Amino acid sequence: MADQKNTQSNWTGSQAYVLAIICLVAGIAIGYLVRGSASPAVAHDHGTEASSGMPTGVNPGMEGMQQPSPEQMRRMAEKQAEPLLAQLKSNPNDAKLLYNIGNIYYDTQQYPEAIKYYEQSLKIDPKSSDVRTDMATAYFYSDQPDRALAEIETVLKSDPKHANALFNKGMYLWRGKMDINGAVAAWKELLKTNPNYAHRDEVQNFIAQAEKHANIKPGQKTNKPAMN
Repeated sequence: MADQKNTQSNWTGSQAYVLAIICLVAGIAIGYLVRGSASPAVAHDHGTEASSGMPTGVNPGMEGMQQPSPEQMRRMAEKQAEPLLAQLKSNPNDAKLLYNIGNIYYDTQQYPEAIKYYEQSLKIDPKSSDVRTDMATAYFYSDQPDRALAEIETVLKSDPKHANALFNKGMYLWRGKMDINGAVAAWKELLKTNPNYAHRDEVQNFIAQAEKHANIKPGQKTNKPAMN
C-alpha cells in the first residue's frame, strides 16, 4: 500500500504483526489517516479516505485498475491543478484556493508540493485547523513523523477537540514512533471530547485491541493469536 511509506522500516516483526492484527480486528486499513476537513469517520475496506470516498491518490472510476506510476500521478496533479493555479495568479492571497491546490497534490501523493501550498495557505490563515491537520499528514507521508506530530500538537493546542487531528495523532504515534500507549491515550481523548463520534464503537475496539499488546517492546515476540 502506498501510504505505508518508510516509517515501517524500523519496526520489529512483532510490532508490524501487532499493528496488522489491531487494524484487522478493528476493521481499519493500516494506511488509513483522515483528512482535516473530512467528516469524522473510520475507514473500512481498503483505506478509504473519508473526504472523497476513494483511497488517497485514486480518482473515481479507477478502482480495481493498476495504481498509476509516480510520473503518472505527477502529471495528473499538474493537470488537475492547472485551472486553480490560473486563478491563483489573480488571487494570490486566497487561503482556501491555496488549500484546494494543496489538496490536489496531497490526493495524488505529491506531498512536498502539497506541503508548499498548505504552508502558503497557513501564512494567510494560520489558525486553520483543517489545513494544518492535512499538512501534518503530508509530513508524515514524507517520512517526517516528528514534524507531523509537532504540527498536530499545534492544531490541538488551539483546537483540542479536533476529532481527525486526535485520530491521526494516534496513528502517528503508533506507526511513526511505535508508541502504543501514546496512541491509545490520543484515541481515548478523541472519544472523551467527541462523545458523538460517528464511529465510536470501532475506535473503542481499536483501543481494546491495542491495549492487549501495550506491553510489547521492540524485538519482543508475541504468541497472541490473530483474533484474540
